[in-house]
Amino acid sequence: MKVFAISDLHLSINNPKPMDIFGGAWDNYIEILTANWKALINDDDVVLIAGDVSWAMTLKDAMPDLDFLAKLPGKKVMIRGNHDYWWKSISTMRAIFPEGVFAVQNDCIRIDNYLICGTRGWTVPEKNEIQSEQDKKIFLREIERLKLTLSACKKMRIENDRIVLMMHYPPFNAQRTTSDFTELICQYGVDCVVYGHLHGKGGRTDLNIVIDDIPYYLTSCDKLNNISKQIF
Repeated sequence: MKVFAISDLHLSINNPKPMDIFGGAWDNYIEILTANWKALINDDDVVLIAGDVSWAMTLKDAMPDLDFLAKLPGKKVMIRGNHDYWWKSISTMRAIFPEGVFAVQNDCIRIDNYLICGTRGWTVPEKNEIQSEQDKKIFLREIERLKLTLSACKKMRIENDRIVLMMHYPPFNAQRTTSDFTELICQYGVDCVVYGHLHGKGGRTDLNIVIDDIPYYLTSCDKLNNISKQIF
């Protein structure tokens, strides 16, 4: 079994949304993504999808996108991104997700010896930046949610398990320095982190960085040229 990661698919299968305005990597990206996926990934592999799965606004409208993913090889594990407005409670998601598609939200699931946890996260302030009261409130809430998902892993962990954390927002700022998020990630002994959110023509493009000896992988599909990243 191999573990891959890709995020920010922004699917819109039944109501195609032009994405090429965001750069050339989005030209015919669904066809390219599908071909690359089928060439790399087998049914016994796992694919982590760190948010922004679908442009849909309602769960009903998101179902064609989820069905599209379900038909691709491998087990799919996803978290909610900032554009996943269709995402409801975790119990609702688990009740309606197609076979082979799994949801994680501030908790943890086991697949073989991998403990997969995840939460959305939030923007980490830049040096000398003063957070707005609203941003500070959300940031502190997301810290608590990260504690929940990592605590769930800690309770489940046995010898030889590996903890893989998915976050939608990068858990550090543009300087890639430690943050409240990365300190918790180190404290709980996470083996690797995958995140998304950064994509488009601009933005940070470090696909792999290491903080406190833990690898962090940017997995936005356009930054990966629509080729899923193998992390294990």
